[in-house]
Amino acid sequence: MLSVNERAYSIVEDLMEFEEDYRVEVHELKNNATVIDCGVNVGGSYDAGMFFVQISMGGLAGVNIQLENVGDVSIPFIYVYTDYPALACLGCQMAGWKIEVGAFSGLASGPARALALKPREIFDILDYEDDAEYAVVTIESKDLPNEDVAEHVAVECDVETSEVYMLVTSPNSLVGSIQIVGRVIEVALFKLKNLGYDVNLIRNAMGKCPIPPISERTDAIANDFISYYGSVYMVADSYSDVFEGVTFDKTAYYGKSFLEMGDIFSLDPSVFAPAQIVLNAENRSMVFGKLNPDFILRSFRL
Repeated sequence: MLSVNERAYSIVEDLMEFEEDYRVEVHELKNNATVIDCGVNVGGSYDAGMFFVQISMGGLAGVNIQLENVGDVSIPFIYVYTDYPALACLGCQMAGWKIEVGAFSGLASGPARALALKPREIFDILDYEDDAEYAVVTIESKDLPNEDVAEHVAVECDVETSEVYMLVTSPNSLVGSIQIVGRVIEVALFKLKNLGYDVNLIRNAMGKCPIPPISERTDAIANDFISYYGSVYMVADSYSDVFEGVTFDKTAYYGKSFLEMGDIFSLDPSVFAPAQIVLNAENRSMVFGKLNPDFILRSFRL
């Protein structure tokens, strides 16, 4: 059986071996768990950001970054593709596990969720459960986890503490900005799942999204970038009318910035949606939604 933790661990090994090159820091905790700081107390790098996204997706995705023009402005874009969309995005990348241990709080993604089955509903839909000796988790937090957090992860994943690997980044950092917009396919699949579409029918997916500038509100701006300029191409076995309502322009929030909406974590999940979906299904292709370059360019106008 394909193991998302084993696939991700092979990438983690490379990241740890060349930590100085990738501008990350590896910490071994007293209970032998491993923490890799990708953007809390370090600057991180584009390479580290791409690794973070790949690891978050269980090693089931290709990731690249390059400049692309939006209007007359050159902006870095992330490009993501996967031939295992449901498992890579919902079974791994989705931030489906909130870890709160003592004073530590973080949103956990990554293949360790397939060991802990967080949340169970997703893995019932996917009919998947990993069985690996490693637990690889990617965490969005402003703090680095300690031994108690590692122990919690080990217990939930039923692995030895020494086999726990926790990659951590602040959302308002270079790697943090990359990993948020790297979720552009996941956002589309999550919305489809909530609308009742069988996500297992999606066979292949590609996505791209501009990477926001780093600031104190990168997390909110990154969601703007997904909603107003994130695009996803999907190959699916079946068409459904629910695709008509997936994109952000079909929500009541269109025209607003996430900066205006308040606390991101208190919003209705239906607000999270990509700007555009191109669907190839049943021997035809359809386009849903629209790109809004003027909206995202506001982030680059002083």
